[in-house]
Amino acid sequence: MPNYGTGLFEGTAGYFSKYRPIYPPFLVRFLIDRFALNGQGRMLDLGCGTGQLTLRFSDWFEEIVGIDVEHEMIEEAQRIHREVRAGNIHWYQGTLEQYKAGQDKHFKLVTIAKAFHWMDRPQILEELYNMVDDEGGVAIIDNYEPDKKLEKWQIRLNEVVKKWYGDERRAGDTTYAHPGKSHKEVLTSSKFEVEVHRFPSYKITWNLESILGNLYSTSYGARRFIKGNLETFEREVENALLEVEARGVFNETMSLTVLAGVKG
Repeated sequence: MPNYGTGLFEGTAGYFSKYRPIYPPFLVRFLIDRFALNGQGRMLDLGCGTGQLTLRFSDWFEEIVGIDVEHEMIEEAQRIHREVRAGNIHWYQGTLEQYKAGQDKHFKLVTIAKAFHWMDRPQILEELYNMVDDEGGVAIIDNYEPDKKLEKWQIRLNEVVKKWYGDERRAGDTTYAHPGKSHKEVLTSSKFEVEVHRFPSYKITWNLESILGNLYSTSYGARRFIKGNLETFEREVENALLEVEARGVFNETMSLTVLAGVKG
């Protein structure tokens, strides 16, 4: 896999916690039911970001661990956790391998939400298999849709973004390359038993602020890439989007898939 270097999400954590769409309630309910969560055991959220999903399970485990390699993400997760004061959650900045070196914990559920593509996927699954309880598992949550039909406003937004950011999607010290093998193929090659769960589509609503905020939360759309032209860029985005929808309200249909790797 590519080496993206350090600082992949530098400067994005505040936007990540505020503007990334929240996970729908049906996802949380599904995981509670599928893994018979009852307030006992441990959960690991790997690639936890600022903890949007981690915190949703605060009542369903005795202990939760959130791991992310980005220190800004962990600091933001800790800040939010202090504010909400929910659950016995420990936050760790580093890799899974580094965490394992100082711990010998097992987990009933491991979640990897929209982060698996950044990881050495076969190695991660190999490491996790011995960390997961029997009858527990790994839930790989993703909404990647390469063939999704874009809304008119998304097409126009992408045109402006490419003009300012370039045609290649930046990622850390290089550009992003999507993995050649699907998550399902990688999971099928692991020791876990595979389940595929696809959920009905749902809609989210954006406005000008949240569209820009979500862009700034991404590895390729960080504000630092615009440098001194931020005001001009934002004005161009707003003008382009308002040409499509004068009300400034933008809808998007989303889908969600859970690949469950179950340990028998």
